[in-house]
Amino acid sequence: MRALLVMAGLFLAVGCKDNSREVVPVKTEPPAAATASGPLTPGADGTIQGKVAERMDAAGYTYLRVARGAADTWVAVPENTVEVGTDVTVLGAQPMPGFESKTLKRKFDMIYFGSGLKGVGGAAAAPKPPAGHAGTAGPAPAASVDLSNIQVDKATGADAKTIAEVWAQKADLKDKTVSVRGKVVKATSGVMGKNWLHLRDGSGSEDKKDNDLTVTTNDTAAANDVVTVQGVVHVDKDLGAGYEYPVLIEDAKVTK
Repeated sequence: MRALLVMAGLFLAVGCKDNSREVVPVKTEPPAAATASGPLTPGADGTIQGKVAERMDAAGYTYLRVARGAADTWVAVPENTVEVGTDVTVLGAQPMPGFESKTLKRKFDMIYFGSGLKGVGGAAAAPKPPAGHAGTAGPAPAASVDLSNIQVDKATGADAKTIAEVWAQKADLKDKTVSVRGKVVKATSGVMGKNWLHLRDGSGSEDKKDNDLTVTTNDTAAANDVVTVQGVVHVDKDLGAGYEYPVLIEDAKVTK
């Protein structure tokens, strides 16, 4: 009997030992969203996808804090009515670090400017805020444009002005329609849903910075074209993100 009890004890001990070897711990991973942290950045296709966590409107832009999991970032797109809680895809996102919106009185360590939201407005061009800001009349025109001896006849009509006259009379011309004829020295298309032109007609001077006029339009024109534009004069226009124009003609009609 004693021998049988000893053998039974050994059998149970071996069985327990074998069972312990059969227990394999299951490795688990936390959900992907829980591991996401840090800034949200564009994918390889230049889009940012996430849910709108905050929104603000200022100077023709809608500023959105877009979040996905624990990651988020600020984006700015042409003004729209998208609501907080909406899943969005920001198109053509381009980084602009350290930009300040004077309208919002807020500086963003990093913000991405997008051409629009997928399915909202349909813009798809890669955006850059229009060049020329902080009181300047615009950047140097493209090297392919001959800037020497520009002499363009003044537009005709009661609202006709030279570029220098628009600058000199900007306070009186604010929110009024003018016609200006000039040479296109810089043309940029698809920026914030508009085409941007810089015109010169030979009036004004580099020193006074009153020889270059910025125009937005839905019409098209190319560098070196001589065109007449008719649009509304806006003064001290703040586009947000620190971009300002002392004089800007917006939504102009362009004729060649």
